[in-house]
Parts: sequence; structure tokens; C-alpha cells
Amino acid sequence: MHQARLEVSRHTSGEVHVVALAGEIDHTTTGILRDALTTDGSYPRYTVLDFQGVTFMDSSGINVLVAANNAARRHDGWLRLAHTPQRVFDLLHIVGLDDVVALYSTVSDALAA
Repeated sequence: MHQARLEVSRHTSGEVHVVALAGEIDHTTTGILRDALTTDGSYPRYTVLDFQGVTFMDSSGINVLVAANNAARRHDGWLRLAHTPQRVFDLLHIVGLDDVVALYSTVSDALAA
């Protein structure tokens, strides 16, 4: 059986938590995604997710994104996505998350918005 892999790179830009992802986001990797999105056990106020290296995402990834977005909004913050591949964009669109979470072409655009 194939085990999905997800690689994560994190840094900050001012107050913004920037997370670059590469690989697959599914039920076997959502724990990795959730850990990448949290600091000290809670979601940061401002986060940009770079999806450039993501090759697949299913509904379990959507659940993590919704939780991160809701947590950011509770603290007057935001979650933004950058470099969203077409396959991931299509999923976000089907569930209506593209109407809730801002999508940007690049991380720089997401940071500057």
C-alpha cells in the first residue's frame, strides 16, 4: 500500500506564518498539515499556505483548512493560499472554500495583500 507523503517548510514574514507544502494531503498526512499550521498548539493569526508542490488533496485537507481559517478569523486574522494547482483549486471551488479563503498567484502577492 502506498503511504502518502507531505513535506513542509515553515518560516515567518513579519507576523505572517508562511508554510510551503509539497506532496499529497489526505487522511494519512492531515496530522502533518495541522502541525505545520499550528504554533504552540494553536493556529496563528495570519497564515499563507504555498501549495505549489501539492500534487493531491482530498476532503480531509479541506477540514484542516476550514479549522485554520475559522481560528484565524476568530482572532481577526486570515488564511491565504498561494500557488494553488488546478486540481486543488477545483476541489476548493466544489466545496465553496474559494469564496471564503483568498487565493493568490504567488506567496509575495498573498503577503502584500
